[in-house]
Amino acid sequence: MKIQHLIDLNDYPVQWWKDVVALGEKIKNNPGEYAHSLDGKIMATLFYEPSTRTQMSFQTAMLRLGGRIIGFDNPANSSVSKGETIKDTTKIVSSYADILVMRHPVAGAAKAAALTADCPVINAGDGGHLHPTQTLTDLLTLKIEKGTLEGLTIGMCGDLVNGRTVHSLCKALSSLKGNKFVFISTPQLRMPAYIKDVIISGGSSYKEVDTLEEAIGELDVLYMTRIQQERFASREEYLAQKNTYVLDRIKLQAAKKDMIVMHPLPRVDEITVDVDSDARAMYFSQAKYGVYVRMALILTIMKNENPVELLKGREYGGVCCDNPKCITNCEPYLPKSFRASGDETLLECEYCDERKLV
Repeated sequence: MKIQHLIDLNDYPVQWWKDVVALGEKIKNNPGEYAHSLDGKIMATLFYEPSTRTQMSFQTAMLRLGGRIIGFDNPANSSVSKGETIKDTTKIVSSYADILVMRHPVAGAAKAAALTADCPVINAGDGGHLHPTQTLTDLLTLKIEKGTLEGLTIGMCGDLVNGRTVHSLCKALSSLKGNKFVFISTPQLRMPAYIKDVIISGGSSYKEVDTLEEAIGELDVLYMTRIQQERFASREEYLAQKNTYVLDRIKLQAAKKDMIVMHPLPRVDEITVDVDSDARAMYFSQAKYGVYVRMALILTIMKNENPVELLKGREYGGVCCDNPKCITNCEPYLPKSFRASGDETLLECEYCDERKLV
């Protein structure tokens, strides 16, 4: 049986995203109408790394739809600590639940789980790769607070190399008309090449700058991100980047009056607390909107109307992904599947999007 999953928003046409966002807005305006939509259904949440907003918003979403919750938020309290593979964990848990939500520190883990799961799988963040449900949250926030998803100048600031939230949002917004991107980061934290390629192929444009001050005045949206200590190889590397970008009320004086400030949270010190009282600060509202759009997503996915093919490429005679943070290098039983360019000299891993020349 083919099953509908959400691993990457770009597996679906733009209209599908818009429909989910529109349903999220309807739920926000009339939540009581959906209170018993999933009575008797069970969601399993498998969170292999810490989460507050994503995990709790999914749990809240399912409970508000009338469903129930099982799962874990610490792999040390599960058979994962004994060496159980993702395949075995998800195969078993998907037989207990009607839908499975996974967060994992390794890129491609959600796709790996979906390959053998017996129920829909939703990617709640896979390492520094993608975070599609945060993107749906961001799209609903933009729709409500800016009134449009098109013709925007979006500044993304901070850790852009490891920021799965900005990777997913760039891929989504570059598929919509007239959006422009300004990437604000140090050279070490630049946006990955494959995301820039997606932007260009989608007909959008981008530029890269080093300071927040030189960009803030032209932005309709400023998307701040945390410098993520857990994504660095050493504490020394992290400390060298920490506190590079801090948004405060002084910097906000140069911004448009209707610019909005977004952040996937948690923040550390990249937005000072005095910004919280500014009418342009939307990050707390953004987190609240996440419940409504995840309710919409769960309802949409569980209809199972649009199953997608998870692996569209093929294996290339012993070729392996070069990304040490790819799930195929952690779970060796997985098929090493790649998408290829026309002459098959450039391969792209179907789990983590890492590219290699052959």
